[in-house]
Amino acid sequence: MHEPALGEQFVDLEHQSDALRFGMWVFLLSELLLFAGLFTLYAAYRTMFTSDFRAGILHNTFAYGTANLFVLLTSGLTAALALHGARTGRRRFTGAMLSTTAALGLTFLVIKLLEYLKHFEEGSLPGPWYHYRELPTFGGNRFFTMYWGLTGFHALHLTGGVVMMCWMAVHAFRGRYTPQYHVKLEMGTLYWGLIDLMWIFLWPILYLS
Repeated sequence: MHEPALGEQFVDLEHQSDALRFGMWVFLLSELLLFAGLFTLYAAYRTMFTSDFRAGILHNTFAYGTANLFVLLTSGLTAALALHGARTGRRRFTGAMLSTTAALGLTFLVIKLLEYLKHFEEGSLPGPWYHYRELPTFGGNRFFTMYWGLTGFHALHLTGGVVMMCWMAVHAFRGRYTPQYHVKLEMGTLYWGLIDLMWIFLWPILYLS
């Protein structure tokens, strides 16, 4: 086991934990505001091109998006189990759950890459590269441009989350998280929860008419 490091600017570990939690919640709120802006832009385009957006959803890759929904929901469960393992002092279980969460994140990214490949082959690409014959309209272009922007931004967040989960898994196996102090793992699972939440919102607006 490793003793948690106390930053020189903090009085004690409790003060340090509170500061870390506050900082993480500020970061999460800023991310939510950013996604809210993107969702607002999507809503504006959908209002302008309602029929084309509905057609775009019907032509979208529903099976891929739905598979990824279940992958991320499962990863949210394993992340929560990892936090529970840290709170109960089960080092190996915590590391295993964090590793599983990272593996599920990688699975999501592989499915997403396969989905992107299908879009590339059919020409449903963003902006000036759009040449999808099934929906040759400006509204269709706007739908798939928003699709690429929203899912790509989410995928970048998920990639960072996978790296973070791998890093935390290594630390968990080394016994750095204890029932008394595991605030950094808690912050990591909160971030992963944001990733899950964003896909729960993205799935219906991009795959359900």
